Amino acid sequence: MEAIIISVFVIGYLAITLEHNLKVDKLIPALVMMAICWALIALGLDQFTQWFDSGKHALLDNFGMLPHDDKMHLMEETLLHHLGKTAEILVFLLGAMTIVEIIDYFDGFSTIKGYVKTKSKKRILWIFAFLAFFLSAIIDNLTATIVLISILQKLVADRNIRIWYAGLIVIAANAGGAWSPIGDVTTTMLWIGDKVTTGHLFVYLFIPSLLCMLVPVFIASFLPAFKGDLETFETDADDKPKNKYSSTMLYLGLGGIVSVPVFKTLTHLPPYVGMMLALGIVGIFAEIYSNSKFAMSYDATGDGDHEGHHSPVHQSLSKIEMPSILFFLGILMAVAALESLGILFGFAESLQAHMPMLGTELHHEGVSDLVVLLLGVGSAVIDNVPLVAASLGMFSEPTDNELWHFIAYSAGTGGSMLIIGSAAGVVAMGMEKIDFFWYLKKIAWLALIGFLVGAIAFMFTRTIF
Repeated sequence: MEAIIISVFVIGYLAITLEHNLKVDKLIPALVMMAICWALIALGLDQFTQWFDSGKHALLDNFGMLPHDDKMHLMEETLLHHLGKTAEILVFLLGAMTIVEIIDYFDGFSTIKGYVKTKSKKRILWIFAFLAFFLSAIIDNLTATIVLISILQKLVADRNIRIWYAGLIVIAANAGGAWSPIGDVTTTMLWIGDKVTTGHLFVYLFIPSLLCMLVPVFIASFLPAFKGDLETFETDADDKPKNKYSSTMLYLGLGGIVSVPVFKTLTHLPPYVGMMLALGIVGIFAEIYSNSKFAMSYDATGDGDHEGHHSPVHQSLSKIEMPSILFFLGILMAVAALESLGILFGFAESLQAHMPMLGTELHHEGVSDLVVLLLGVGSAVIDNVPLVAASLGMFSEPTDNELWHFIAYSAGTGGSMLIIGSAAGVVAMGMEKIDFFWYLKKIAWLALIGFLVGAIAFMFTRTIF
């Protein structure tokens, strides 16, 4: 039965990886895989000889000798435990996504366009690289990429030049998301799972992540694509005037998201509680600042706003990426199924036993640096969310062990090596119609250099702190 469950997971994983070839959204195989895996566990529960206790992170003794009813009760408790942990991540992401959409509702991101006062290609490259690096640490790398490429499309007329900027933005955004607990979904998973803390994440990863961005951008600044000045678009007369509250909502929204780690530190409550508080506060100001009339039911007089939303918050909620939320639900719960059967735990033990050490050993159980580096390279080929979800079930190192920080760095930045290796890359590919092989030829080597330089820097910084 275990072999069948693993086969279902592998087939589902392949379907997720090949979503562009199959033309099937990855959330579909993720949900089907999750449901089938748990159904097979329930149907074959009496055949399993071991069960993994996620709370104690250890295999249960004598699971095979328990009566059927006790096994069913244990399975239901485990399923509820994993659903709760997954829901913490999903609710957190829902809150963050909604705040970002509220900022966009008030045209808040147009404020960033005002920072660009030069026509020098090289200077614009550095401006956008630093914007991507720091903005992605606040609003996540995917959203930062969307925002900055949207601004680029209004500044750079030549698409052949613009795709170069887009490629470097992907590298910078992924690097920026790695050192922040709210900058990348995989780092968020590690943070919410109490594997890393905000302070240690910054201390260990800021310098490696910064180098991961700086080195490729420095090399790229000498390439022909960034020589000379560029022609910018003239402001169109049809452009929507900037909302008078745009700057206020930008800073309020970003401030609300940044306050979440502070809230967690002060109260020791799960991060989603702080995110809901931030969303509530931003929502209050959004309603106050909104000039639109809204009605909770149909208004025959025509005075109400019936354009598909009732308020800024309602419209923002309708625009969030629900397919991504469902994908995370499916993949995290599917990985939880493998974890519950002890499959990931056994795989981790065999991996640690057979992989050679590379460089400095980690202080605890000696997990190979090579394993983590390969995880980073693997995240360029397949989705990094299941890779990190699997690592949560494979390794038992304590909070803020160097292993978790290295995983956060590798999974967060390794995806930059291929255009399909990260959510930021995929959205850039869609917005600018970037060819896979063009990115592989022009940008991938820059991303690889940055990844390796940052990894080496991490190996040095972890010995200092």
